Amino acid sequence: MKKQQPQISENKILEASWELLREGEIEKFSMRRLAERLGIQAPSIYWHFKSKQDLYQGMANQISKTIVDEFEPGGDWKKQLTGLALTMRSVLGRYPCSAQLMMMTLPHEPDTIRFTNRMLLCVEETPLAEEEKFQVILTLANYVYYFVLDNDQHQRNVATLAEEGTPDAKGQIDGLLETMGESEAGLFRRLYKSGMFEIMGTSGAFDFGLNLILLGTEQVIGERSAEPK
Repeated sequence: MKKQQPQISENKILEASWELLREGEIEKFSMRRLAERLGIQAPSIYWHFKSKQDLYQGMANQISKTIVDEFEPGGDWKKQLTGLALTMRSVLGRYPCSAQLMMMTLPHEPDTIRFTNRMLLCVEETPLAEEEKFQVILTLANYVYYFVLDNDQHQRNVATLAEEGTPDAKGQIDGLLETMGESEAGLFRRLYKSGMFEIMGTSGAFDFGLNLILLGTEQVIGERSAEPK
């Protein structure tokens, strides 16, 4: 008697996909490995997702839904953009490879469209032109994605070096800096020796970068407000 395959749903496929990503990099993700994790044949997955890219779209849609659900709108444009950025960072931090998924996909799913619309609503009442409003949310989203991505990649690099038994990276940098002159690496050496690079990936660093974006947006809004009607 032919063994019956287990019942599979879209939610189970998504759950298993997140589990796989937590175990490795997105480059190692495959539909074959996903099918093995689920105990099914790969063609069964294609009943729900027609391709790996389609699955990625579904995962990005799930992230977008969580962001929209958790974001609490209210206040002026600056407060809303701040809250949105913090919510995005919080949600992205819970999903493995989340920033990559958001950057690899297009807003072709209902919740990714709602997410984009929610971002636009944050600046809808400003005097910015439509193109400028779009540029503001693109700049904000790209900042959050790259901040999360950079921190995730740093953590993976540290873990890889530890697994491979690579000599202490700090010792390597110290040795290299000793061979370089002031004109070549003076400013870098000063920052490195003071421990400034330790702020990378911290909430303080995130808030500082976010504030730069908000201040720039505020300046453009001020210029538009001063223009004759």
